[in-house]
Amino acid sequence: MKKIFKHLVVASSLAVASITGVIANAAGHGNERYVLVSHAPDSDSWWNTIKNGIALAGDQMGVEVEYRNPPTGDLADMARIIEQAAASNPNGIITTLADYDVLSGPIKDAVASGVDVIIMNSGTPEQAREVGALMYVGQPEYDAGYAAGLRAKGDGVKSFLCVNHYISSPSSTERCKGFADGLGIDLGNQMIDSGQDPSEIKNKVLAYLDANPKTDAILTLGPTSADPTLLAVDENGMAGDIYFGTFDLGTEIVKGIKSDVIQWGIDQQPFLQAYLPVVVLANYHRYGVLPGNNINSGPGFVTKSGLTLVEKFAGEYR
Repeated sequence: MKKIFKHLVVASSLAVASITGVIANAAGHGNERYVLVSHAPDSDSWWNTIKNGIALAGDQMGVEVEYRNPPTGDLADMARIIEQAAASNPNGIITTLADYDVLSGPIKDAVASGVDVIIMNSGTPEQAREVGALMYVGQPEYDAGYAAGLRAKGDGVKSFLCVNHYISSPSSTERCKGFADGLGIDLGNQMIDSGQDPSEIKNKVLAYLDANPKTDAILTLGPTSADPTLLAVDENGMAGDIYFGTFDLGTEIVKGIKSDVIQWGIDQQPFLQAYLPVVVLANYHRYGVLPGNNINSGPGFVTKSGLTLVEKFAGEYR
């Protein structure tokens, strides 16, 4: 099955290349070096899929790709990492733009020094253009939240709890705000700063639901917050009764969808967010070709009926 999946990924890369008018061939190349910088702390296992994406793309394109991140998720530390990456003179940098105010300066400096940059995962296409990046590959966070809110509204949801485990990143709040707007309500105090410690997240969710027992729905922003929230609703007896949606996928999230505790997961396809920028940069540096538009990798909604491949590759390629 993995071989089949890899063949599918190869096919997708060829499709991207056809858009630019050329199919990349790694033969005769291999000197290109790229650095992917993320805002994720070491504890966030969701980013393992990103690491797998750049590893496969690097192997297929015959380039070197390095992953760097701030161990604790500190964005000031991330800004320094971008500066250090640019100073190492790579052919390109692939980076998240989790906070424009903190990160735009180092990214603009990298571009000014002659390093090609692609923004992935967080930030917006507009912000990517403002910092001088070649393009944006990812899921517009507000739009994804809004689409999720519209879906939940159609299912009768009128109030919710947004469990935000990385509130320091403005893009996370965009998810919660979009969800509220999709429902047609104010976000107000329906978002909590849960932190990233699993026990703390679980206790904060339990406390909120105890104080607000008529809450219709829960929205979590990824496995870091979803996994402890699953434990919370299991403990207080709400599992299967309260409407539960989440961003991103992971082993426990897939189990939750399968058991009807989670209604849906938003798949932003992080594998493609990592894989495609490497392919694009390699073709750009070898042949001078570039897609004419940004690439939206999501949102897509994964429900129980679409779990076969997701369950197979959760945490690896999905």
